[in-house]
Amino acid sequence: MAGTTPRQCAANNRAVHFTSELWLPRPRDEVFQFFSDAANLEALTPSWLHFEILTPTVVLRPGVRIDYRLRLYGMALRWQSEISRWEPPELFVDEQRRGPYRRWVHTHTFTEERGGTRVCDAVEFEVPFGWLAGWLVMRDVRKIFAFRTQALMTRFGAPSNT
Repeated sequence: MAGTTPRQCAANNRAVHFTSELWLPRPRDEVFQFFSDAANLEALTPSWLHFEILTPTVVLRPGVRIDYRLRLYGMALRWQSEISRWEPPELFVDEQRRGPYRRWVHTHTFTEERGGTRVCDAVEFEVPFGWLAGWLVMRDVRKIFAFRTQALMTRFGAPSNT
């Protein structure tokens, strides 16, 4: 079962909330370990973004910063995120420190459920240039998370034999 729910935050017209949930038939420790390796982020990112991690050998922990490069609409973008919370195997949060958004906070949660793991992504972001940019960004965020959902289902979709 997979689903995504975008919603506009009523308290701040610029803040947009996006959520995505996916149940995977694998143990939480296995799923969290996959997410713990920053190199796996490339496998969860569509090729049309030309995503590349620039920080060599990243070990995720609170305070670690990761630099990326990507292309969007023909523009080269640099992005830096920081792991602001790290609570294995339940959750972690990455926040943009430098990049194209005014604000980007991505909370990843992992819950044991029905013999597998529910992976929840909650993103809150603000974009420059108002509602039109927000609409365009939301369209791209939906496509990125649809790709991510498919990649995770391909990787973890088969039940574990253990």
